[in-house]
Amino acid sequence: MSLSSEHRKTSSSQTYQVPSDLLQPLWLRSRESLIDDGLVYDPIAARACQRCHLSDECLSGDIDQKQLLHVTLTQLCDMEVARFLKHHPNAWIINVGAGLDTRFYRLDNGLCHWIEVDVDETLLWRQRLFHHSERYTMMCGSVPDMSWLEQIRIPETAPVLVVCEQALLNQPRNQVAHFVQKIGRHFSHAEACLVLAGDKTQSHWGKKMGCVPYSHGLKNPLTSLVSWLPWIYQIKAYSPIESDCKRWRAWQRVAAKLPFLKHRLTPSLIHLRW
Repeated sequence: MSLSSEHRKTSSSQTYQVPSDLLQPLWLRSRESLIDDGLVYDPIAARACQRCHLSDECLSGDIDQKQLLHVTLTQLCDMEVARFLKHHPNAWIINVGAGLDTRFYRLDNGLCHWIEVDVDETLLWRQRLFHHSERYTMMCGSVPDMSWLEQIRIPETAPVLVVCEQALLNQPRNQVAHFVQKIGRHFSHAEACLVLAGDKTQSHWGKKMGCVPYSHGLKNPLTSLVSWLPWIYQIKAYSPIESDCKRWRAWQRVAAKLPFLKHRLTPSLIHLRW
């Protein structure tokens, strides 16, 4: 065996100790990809997880229910991004704080431009685990530090969709409001897909549905968003409980008796246009 082939073999079999908060969402999508009628098919996540070491933190709690909640939110977000790209094939997608999300690779139409905004450490893990694309740009930034907004260069007439699936769940209410207002002022016309937590996610039933501790809880996310960004002209909330997946049926019966809790017991995906 040549030295170069030995090096390739060593590199391909190398394992990484990825931080659990980054690895668990990737691993949950990997698990979902291996079941019949899975909500998300993510072979890139499955391949990346083969190179990563699972810590005890990744395995804690009701993994099956955590997996169901996570992949349902991921599926809802995928569907909205795919719809947007269907109407705007050359659009720009700004994915903020998604960790080791693989949405670009799952939904890439060969025309869109994608900007991944995250902290330096996460971007380094992305470079190790995922391949590059000429239409894919990584930029250092976060929800609390919005200076990256002034650095992006997007044509003024280009359709823009801001996606934030996980990062806002780790931010308090005032920081979520600040983020929404900043993107609302920066882009005169754009759309956003944001996952926000309901105010009952830490209740007994919220935890049973797969919720983990979040940094905010909104009783009515639509009302909150409109108060933060009054020039929103279209807004809609999507609850994971509304999913067609049969694994949600028991919870749908609970929600049917208490419909006013539908967007309060779990995080919901909010799609807004302004």
